[in-house]
Amino acid sequence: MRARASSPLPWLGGLLALYLLVPIVAFVVRMAGGAPATPELGSALLTSLFTATISAAVITVLGTPLAYLLARKRGIIGRVLLALVALPLALPTLMSGILLLYVVGPFTILGELFDGKLTDTRTGIILAQTFVAAPFLIIAARAAFAAVDPALEDVAATLGFGRLGRFARVAVPAALPGIAAGILLTWLRAFSEFGATVILAYHPFSLPVFTFVQFDETGLPGTMLPIAAALLAALTIMLLMQLPLPRRRRGHTPTFAPVALSPRQPATLDFAVAKQLGGFSLNVAHRARSPRLALLGPSGAGKTLTLRLLAGLTSIQGEGHIQAGTQALHPLPSERRGIGYVPQQSALMPRRTVWRQVTFAPRAQPRLAAWWIERLGLGGLEDRYPDELSGGQQRR
Repeated sequence: MRARASSPLPWLGGLLALYLLVPIVAFVVRMAGGAPATPELGSALLTSLFTATISAAVITVLGTPLAYLLARKRGIIGRVLLALVALPLALPTLMSGILLLYVVGPFTILGELFDGKLTDTRTGIILAQTFVAAPFLIIAARAAFAAVDPALEDVAATLGFGRLGRFARVAVPAALPGIAAGILLTWLRAFSEFGATVILAYHPFSLPVFTFVQFDETGLPGTMLPIAAALLAALTIMLLMQLPLPRRRRGHTPTFAPVALSPRQPATLDFAVAKQLGGFSLNVAHRARSPRLALLGPSGAGKTLTLRLLAGLTSIQGEGHIQAGTQALHPLPSERRGIGYVPQQSALMPRRTVWRQVTFAPRAQPRLAAWWIERLGLGGLEDRYPDELSGGQQRR
């Protein structure tokens, strides 16, 4: 019987892990022999902790919407914009600092406007860190947003959420693990920033600049405590950021008395829509004879596209129209049409329980939601997340 060949993956990964860990182990061994006192280390450490946190916060607030827009921007324009905002990654950070001097240096318009306080201050350190570290969040968050199922935002739009609501209530929670990874990378990069900082703000000392000064004046012994402080601070932040993202649980699901449904007579639907997608051309019209309508046809005939056009998730071309009763719907955005859209896949939001899924809409009626939960046989599952449901339960 032949022995099963062992996988090379542990060996390949182990080699790189060994390369990364050996210098740190060597440093710890050297550190065990004692290290000389290093005055002003505390001030430099606090400066780096403060400025890196402010930079990461600024980048998160501004970079997350930018990453979302880049993820939704298709074609050559989106690729060019992404390349432009990622350019600082390709530059030596020393050059990044020089570029920033052209904008915020003491003799520029901004520098004179702020009386030279944009350089050689903590503000200067934050500016340098932000310029160098921002691409890390943008690239990570863009990849996370691109991986979010577009059907989630489609459903939210037809439930009544506008663009900002879909971003904050759907896209960000769904992409949160990737955004959190980007924030961690951004903070670590800002905390370790040296090249742009030494050009833009040599004083007050950040921890990397302070370590360089110690090395220049005293050699290796003077750098031991600063390196130890940097390793400990970075390790602490990485461990904290890797804690599992909390899931909000409901202590109990409220109980409601059964409701008596009084269905309203639906409006009749008249429409004439057209759309060209690549080599596929759709041109369909309907004159209402009944408040109910079914679309039948083979796969690829355009049924889903027609539904998306009616719901406003895809724009119609030409002089088409959509009218419900006496109200024209085609001028309205999807969140104002009042047309619900159920995609073929489950389209469940990953960080919301069953109860929070069915009461997600801005004008959701909890009593009606409770009635449907019971009607669909989901009673008792209100506190479960999508990954805790069976396939059939997810579909319901």
